[in-house]
Amino acid sequence: MAGTYRWVPACLSQRSIPMGALRVGNDADGEPIYAGRAHHNGDLLPAKVIPAKNVAYVCYGGEEVLVDQFEVLVPAMFSWQFSTGGSVPPGAVEAGVTADGEKLYYGRVTHDGCTTPGKIQESHGVCYYPFDGEERSSAEYEALVLM
Repeated sequence: MAGTYRWVPACLSQRSIPMGALRVGNDADGEPIYAGRAHHNGDLLPAKVIPAKNVAYVCYGGEEVLVDQFEVLVPAMFSWQFSTGGSVPPGAVEAGVTADGEKLYYGRVTHDGCTTPGKIQESHGVCYYPFDGEERSSAEYEALVLM
């Protein structure tokens, strides 16, 4: 399975995003959001990447954190599966890991009409997502699954 998708380095300051990057949602104004991941405070975290605004964010410690260096997910075949309570279906995409070794999975949540990506943390029972300057959470979400 490992060869069916890859994480490609990208950097907004160089305005580079790989062709075929996985679109995972839309921002409040309709701009596309792409699947990413980035290092922050010892964690490797799922990120939302918005090339049109030259920004990428992770959620951490209750905040939406702007990051410059990140990787973008370039997929093979994926689907979204509804899940709840921190659970992830078989084939869920591992998108990061906490500093103490807990796996984080790529998820997405619909909030105020916007579909926005985040991190599913099984031990917390939620999908955390960056939104409007804050880290939000939802016990209902979709998990990104490799087909």
